[in-house]
Amino acid sequence: MARSGSTSVLLVSTWAFTVCFAVWMMFGVVGIPIRAKLGLDGTQFGLLTATPVLTGAICRLPLGAWTDRFGGRRIMLLLLLGCSVPVWLSSYATALWQFLLLGLALGLVGASFAVGTPYVARFFPKERRGFAMGFFGAGTVGAALNMFVAPAIIDTYGWELVPKIYAVALVATAGLFWIFSAPDPARSDGKQQSIMQQLAVLREPRVWKYCQYYSIVFGGFTALSIWMPQYFKTEYGFSIAQASLLAACFSLPGGVFRALGGWLSDRFGAHAVTWWVLWVAAICLFLLSYPKTDLTVHTVREPLSFEIALPYWFFTALLFLLGFAFACGMASTFKYIADDFPDNMGIVSGVVGMAGGLGGFLLPIMFGAILDWLGVNSSCFMLLYGIVLVSLTLNYITEVRRASPLGPTTTTKDAMQA
Repeated sequence: MARSGSTSVLLVSTWAFTVCFAVWMMFGVVGIPIRAKLGLDGTQFGLLTATPVLTGAICRLPLGAWTDRFGGRRIMLLLLLGCSVPVWLSSYATALWQFLLLGLALGLVGASFAVGTPYVARFFPKERRGFAMGFFGAGTVGAALNMFVAPAIIDTYGWELVPKIYAVALVATAGLFWIFSAPDPARSDGKQQSIMQQLAVLREPRVWKYCQYYSIVFGGFTALSIWMPQYFKTEYGFSIAQASLLAACFSLPGGVFRALGGWLSDRFGAHAVTWWVLWVAAICLFLLSYPKTDLTVHTVREPLSFEIALPYWFFTALLFLLGFAFACGMASTFKYIADDFPDNMGIVSGVVGMAGGLGGFLLPIMFGAILDWLGVNSSCFMLLYGIVLVSLTLNYITEVRRASPLGPTTTTKDAMQA
């Protein structure tokens, strides 16, 4: 049975993560007027927007370990209140170095995932943890929330008010979290582990395999969420507003369907969901990778020319399907962690989340480098396709040859119980 107050904990924790994720992505929108004000070049602008992502990724490991030691409720409250200070101060920054330092500080909110995941999971029985963690992970819709809220504030009051409103939102969320959350459940083994004992679990190869999975499903989700508006603009000629709206067709399912991915992982197992997620992603990325091509066939009479290109509506539909697959993959990865490391979820989710965050930081840089090298817009999908193939191979070698991708049958379960 789920513990008393589990629904309240799940809802308030998910809201806290949603607010944190919106703040984490703040410079993606606020950075546009800041760039114009400071006259930043492309590299400086990229550094401005990426700095909070980097901090949030690196700090997931220590915050995950502290969650196992001190409890998710305490760490989440400290994170919400502590990060509200640099968020507020960023509205008064006037130089790039000031924004970078404050970005490093406020980027800690991105590590809230490594705090909330083990905290929420411990309120639910093993057979429902996939859904609970998936529901909590749906807080990544904060990225889309930021894209809608921040521009409206900027247009009406200027960019300086956005950090102040976000800081107040963090403090208010901390108050709600304190009221509606609950003390952490006791560990199942009843023992307090030292830091070295916690870190010992990182010698387990499965941890690094899950890091590789999460670097593509979460890292790819974060990177494409940043990259797609400019892709629609340059490839199809849409305005910024239209491009952002179409790009939301990818970012929204990446958050909304994560709870469904958790339920599927509970129902069919983390392995089965991950296996099919990787196949769906591979097919989508293969089609998305194909560049616009003009083909000329020389016949006996006259040349015949053809153009091979994805229409924007089909491209957007593939992106939606890819976002759905990534959402399920994010949920199934943490279902693996809950099943395999129930007493070390904080530190394992921290290192896996760190790998995903670093993927979200590095992939946009790699997208730009490959685009400069090849000059092909769809090269970003080519890179992701290669990474997914690595994940498929790894999944096949380590799991598919030892278990059915359709999950264990009733006969198999009975035989195991016998």
